[in-house]
Amino acid sequence: MQIVPVSPPEAAAHRDQQLRTAAQDLETTFLAEMLKSAGLGETRGAFGGGAGEDQFASFLLREQAAAMVRAGGIGLSETIFESLKEKNDATPID
Repeated sequence: MQIVPVSPPEAAAHRDQQLRTAAQDLETTFLAEMLKSAGLGETRGAFGGGAGEDQFASFLLREQAAAMVRAGGIGLSETIFESLKEKNDATPID
């Protein structure tokens, strides 16, 4: 039988927030890549074209993906969060 210490509620809440942030970052990256693959980030010369427009288009894509995640996303971050939380809760503290 293994005894697992219980962490204080503040520490657990902080840990959960860190896990949720990591899960949301992963979903944001995934959605940005999906939007890029769908051709959403392709420049069409709207601002004169060039290397600068290509560079800033990636920032726009990332922000659009982040907005999607903040609005609920596709549920990937919640699934990842629950999995990370379950694994973290099952890991004994040394």
